[in-house]
Amino acid sequence: MNGVDALPSRFADIDGTPVHYLRYDAEREGALPLILTNGWPSSFLEMTALAERLSTPSRHGGDPADAFTVIVPSLPGFGLSPQRPTFPDDVAPTHEIWHRLMHDELGFDRYGAHGEDLGAAITARLGQTHPEAVAGIHVLTIADPPAYDPAGLTAEEEAYLRAKAQWHATEGGYSHEQRTRPMTLAQGLSDSPSGLLAWILEKYRAWSDCGGDVSTRFSDDFLLTQASLYWFTNSISTSFRPYYDGDRGLLPDGGPVEVPTALALFPADIGAQPPRSWVERAYHLTRYTVMPRGGHFAPHEEPALLAGDLTAFFRSEAVAGR
Repeated sequence: MNGVDALPSRFADIDGTPVHYLRYDAEREGALPLILTNGWPSSFLEMTALAERLSTPSRHGGDPADAFTVIVPSLPGFGLSPQRPTFPDDVAPTHEIWHRLMHDELGFDRYGAHGEDLGAAITARLGQTHPEAVAGIHVLTIADPPAYDPAGLTAEEEAYLRAKAQWHATEGGYSHEQRTRPMTLAQGLSDSPSGLLAWILEKYRAWSDCGGDVSTRFSDDFLLTQASLYWFTNSISTSFRPYYDGDRGLLPDGGPVEVPTALALFPADIGAQPPRSWVERAYHLTRYTVMPRGGHFAPHEEPALLAGDLTAFFRSEAVAGR
């Protein structure tokens, strides 16, 4: 955990909600701010290598003109941002907290957003609800369109939906448990550090591009620190909250995403890879990238590939010309 102490941590109070975040200032003036949101079972720690490349590209052989000011908040209930009670229901959803952090607290009138997994859904809602401020969104996964005619699907889209259903049937047990019986599961994981580590480590092995050897992608220190962020803050139970809320329709759905959208697909990520036509049913897709390697934890596995795609997207005419 010593490495965590050295990170550029800040804390903010957003309408009574405490938020921890990292701030990486760009190496040039006037840089576009970006907010990066992780997924599960991860934390802000996964984003640090990516944030460093984006904020100071010259240290990695890049052009200083491509720098961004990068904000990496901790999700509510994930580690250093505690989960506030939502009864009565007076707590803003995460995407609104993110906008208030970026716009009201930090003073950014216009910014970009990136997210993966749970973070991709939050990022999409940011684009839906605040198109006046969000220059564009870059995500690693997408939501299905709210409605579609099965008779109008292409063969490629049908194959995608079959592959997705097959993955959930064979690999989606963790999600079903976290959506339907989160507190029963959390009771055991909050009581046993070895159980918690096993639950998390299984995902890093199965969902990364490691070929079955997790040490080829992640150091022991990184994995133990990720698990420790859940253990010492007793936050594994609250990290299940988005699954439970989503299963009960408690998360907002703002409709299609109209801001420019980029999707980067990493071959070892979870689920199936949607074809471009499927993404275009619900997103204003302007960039679609199939990566040569990497998995669910791409910001840590392949920070150079991801930073390059993010930079190309946010420097594109589709975004800059809005």
